[in-house]
Amino acid sequence: MSTAIIPIEHTEETNARILAVSEDLISGFVRKPFHLIAEKSGVSLQTVLERIRAMLEAGIIRRVRQTLLATKLAHGALVAWKVDNDKLDATFDFMFREDPFSGHVVTRSTDREVSGSDYRLWTTLKVPQGQSLEEHAEVLKRLTGAHEYLLMPANGIFALGVGHVRRRTLEPGDRAPEAAEMMTTATVELTPEEWDVLLALKEELTPEEVQENPWAGRAAIAGVSEERFYEVAEELNTKKVIGRFSTFLEHVKPSSTGERVTRFNGLFHWAVPKGMEEKAGAEAGRHYCLTHCYWREGGPRFGNVNIMAVIHGTEKTRVLAHKAAIDAHLEESGIPVTYTNVFWGGRSEIKPSEISPRVYADFHAKWKDKGRQL
Repeated sequence: MSTAIIPIEHTEETNARILAVSEDLISGFVRKPFHLIAEKSGVSLQTVLERIRAMLEAGIIRRVRQTLLATKLAHGALVAWKVDNDKLDATFDFMFREDPFSGHVVTRSTDREVSGSDYRLWTTLKVPQGQSLEEHAEVLKRLTGAHEYLLMPANGIFALGVGHVRRRTLEPGDRAPEAAEMMTTATVELTPEEWDVLLALKEELTPEEVQENPWAGRAAIAGVSEERFYEVAEELNTKKVIGRFSTFLEHVKPSSTGERVTRFNGLFHWAVPKGMEEKAGAEAGRHYCLTHCYWREGGPRFGNVNIMAVIHGTEKTRVLAHKAAIDAHLEESGIPVTYTNVFWGGRSEIKPSEISPRVYADFHAKWKDKGRQL
C-alpha cells in the first residue's frame, strides 16, 4: 500500500492512539517492542507497523530508536553558551552538524532582561566515561569563537520522558499522587561485549526495520547470535542503562500540511534554598506536563537556579498556566522560591548524543590542530 493513502498526521485518531503509547510508555529493552505498542494501544500489530513506518518516511516521526540512560554511561551536562548575535546561527549549525557529542541544540530567549539572558545558545553535551566535559567544551569554544560557557551537570533527575501527544490533554496541576523519585547519575562500567550490543542497539531504526522483529540485523552488527543479543540487552536492563523504546515526533517543524506537535517550549528555572533541592525537584517532577526535570546548579550567572524543567505546548498561555500550577504547588509544599524565570526555545535541532569512545577519539584527532572555524 502506498504511504500516500495512509494517514500520517499525529492528530489522526489511530495515529494518536499509537503515539500516545509509542512516544514514551515502552520502558527498557523489549524483544518485540511493536507487539507491545499494539497491545497497549489496542491497535492491530500490522496497522501499528504500517502507520509508524509511514509517519517515519513522511518525517512526522523524526526517529525510532532504543534510548539509553546516557547519564549512566557518559558524563553529561546542560551547557549555556554566550555567543555573538551575528555568529549565533553559524555556531548553532556547527554544534548540530559537526559535534556528535552535542545533542539538543536550542536558541533561547527571555521575556525580560534577567541574569543569563545573554546566553542565547543552549546545548546538551555528553562525553565518554573517563573523558572531560571541560576539555571538550574548550575545544568547541576554540572552534566556534564562543565567549563563555557554563556547564551544568545533573545532580539528580526527577522526570525524563516525551509523550507530546499524551500531554496535550493535561490540565495545569495534573500530577502523580506521590513525589517523584530522584534518579542518580552515577556511571556504570560495561564489558566489551555489552558495549558492542549497546552501540548496535542504540542506532535509529530504518523504515525497513520497523517490522515484527527489529533486532535481528542488530545482533549481526554486534557480532553475536540473536539470542545472545537479547540476553545481553536484558542484562543491560538490569544495570539500568536502557531507557525507553520510542518514536520521536518532529515537534518543532511543521508537517507538510502545516501541523505542528508543539509551538512553545519553556525551560523553567527555580532557585530554592540549599538543602531543599531534592524535595523541590521531587515535587515539581511529579507534574505530568514536564518532559524533563533536573537538579542543576546555574550559579550566580543564572540567579543561583538549582531546579530546571522543560515543558512543550501549542499555546504560550497554556505553558505558563502549567508553570503557575507548579509554582503554587511548591509554595503549598513549603518550598520557598527565591528566583524563577522561563527561557523560551527558538530554533531547535535534536539528535542523540554520541557516547562512543572511538568516535570521541576520532573527533579530537580531526580538530586537534584546527583554529576558529566561524
